[in-house]
Amino acid sequence: MVINHLDKLFVTNDAATIVNELEVQHPAAKILVLAGKAQQEEIGDGANLTISFAGEILQNADELIRMGLHPSEIISGYNKSIDKAIEILGELVEPGSENMDVRNKEQVIFRMKAAVASKQFGQEDVLCNLISEACIQVCPKNPANFNVDNVRVAKLVGGGLNNSSTVRGMVLKGDTVGTLKRVEKAKVAVFVGGVDTSATETKGTVLIHSAEQLENYAKTEEAKVEELIKAVANSGAKVIVSGAAVGEMALHFCERYKLMVLKISSKFELRRFCRTTGAVAILKLSPPSLDDLGYVDSISVEEIGGTRVTVVRNEEGGNSVCTVVLRGSTDSILDDLERAVDDGVNTYKAMCRDSRIVPGGAATEIELAKRLKEFSFKETGLDQYAIAKFAESFEMIPKTLAENAGLNAMEIISSLYADHASGNIKVGIDLEEGVCKDVSTLKIWDLYVTKFFALKYAADAACTVLRVDQIIMAKPAGGPRRDAAPGGMDED
Repeated sequence: MVINHLDKLFVTNDAATIVNELEVQHPAAKILVLAGKAQQEEIGDGANLTISFAGEILQNADELIRMGLHPSEIISGYNKSIDKAIEILGELVEPGSENMDVRNKEQVIFRMKAAVASKQFGQEDVLCNLISEACIQVCPKNPANFNVDNVRVAKLVGGGLNNSSTVRGMVLKGDTVGTLKRVEKAKVAVFVGGVDTSATETKGTVLIHSAEQLENYAKTEEAKVEELIKAVANSGAKVIVSGAAVGEMALHFCERYKLMVLKISSKFELRRFCRTTGAVAILKLSPPSLDDLGYVDSISVEEIGGTRVTVVRNEEGGNSVCTVVLRGSTDSILDDLERAVDDGVNTYKAMCRDSRIVPGGAATEIELAKRLKEFSFKETGLDQYAIAKFAESFEMIPKTLAENAGLNAMEIISSLYADHASGNIKVGIDLEEGVCKDVSTLKIWDLYVTKFFALKYAADAACTVLRVDQIIMAKPAGGPRRDAAPGGMDED
């Protein structure tokens, strides 16, 4: 549970969220936070591994310094270790996993499962199904150009995870403005500046002498608005989307010409809407040209769990935006589900770039630890101690996994080492049964890129901290604080 500086409550086990919401003051800790953020931006998953692993190697460096090693020796040892670790990681890649079909749902779920399960354990099957479906729908012809922003999440309170679904198109919270609630196979006009009578730039004074003039003055305004709305209706558009307020009079004519009116106040949502429908946003209310109109299969107002939402579906036309509709009982559960979906989508993006996989469930880490230990015995010089400690740091991962599952960590680690020593490099922890098993039979795989960058960033961050020999912090200037009353004085 994290309560941030705005008093917002987060209930999550997503490391990136926790670290972003904590205001970390300590300069050395800040470096680790930055490493976690870099991982989050690069891959979108594995921030936890980055930060915990960096913390672990620093803790071991502390022991080395107590033994009398100099930080520069530790750094050179750590640099050797990370190069070696990355070399070993490449050897652990599952053969044949480098070519995958990113539109094959089974292969996608196969690689995504571990990332989603780390956020929502036990619900990964339902979630992976939704996420992979959404990702495959919006995947462009060249998968390397996959844009994470094209998978949207709509969070609606009520129901349970099993009521969640994916919608090709967008789900907008809120109702339509007019009385029309459903349109099918319609053209859409998008106006950014709002649908309203525009006030002129110049100010003018009008002298009105008689009652007729007053009536005619109001009529010209009406005629002007009607003319504009009629022009929109004649262009073939059945739906008007406005980025700002919709005037009363304009609405009246929209109703008369049977135009549906939607209001999207966020300009980012408006851009996504244009992407979904292929419309071009027009700045002010003017007759749209045919090229500017977008197309939707259907826009309808539906009620989901007491919330009115407008669903914009676009089945045939281009696979531009897809929305995962999440249902859950409370807001914090929905927020956490959203993070799991984000992780899944980011994993999909990562696998579009590089689909190689390594065994999960701590199998890779134990193998790295074992091989680095062996490597350290071959080294002469003081950095061998640093390499041995670096290897030991990998034990943190199986240890954490075992502790989270309520198992005896020491037993698990020693039996993992025993299995790996006899050459079974794919043996990891099966958390549900609490035993060590071959993870390839359990289908627990991690993406190679996630591990690669996490270890790289962690080692870089740790070495940066070790290179620091003095921290100089600027104190806020000025005398004592004004707001604290000196002790022992009363109000007067």
